[in-house]
Amino acid sequence: MIQLYLSAHCPFCQKVLRAAKQLGLKEGKDFSTIDAAPGTPGADVVLSVGGDYMVPFLVDGDYFMYESDDIIEYLKKNLAKS
Repeated sequence: MIQLYLSAHCPFCQKVLRAAKQLGLKEGKDFSTIDAAPGTPGADVVLSVGGDYMVPFLVDGDYFMYESDDIIEYLKKNLAKS
């Protein structure tokens, strides 16, 4: 399942969540969210996997990416409901 590492106060993270909802994706079914606010275990994962601390951050198996627009395009291409 795709994991989205997010911070509640990040407008780019909220943008990704809105887009996922508009695409008909369901949290817990199509993707999971992980709190990656500074100082959380999720933030540590973002840093160790991606090499930099930036959110939103997507992990899909061995594939990962930063940047909200890129993440939204990835969701559209790989998970969007027809």
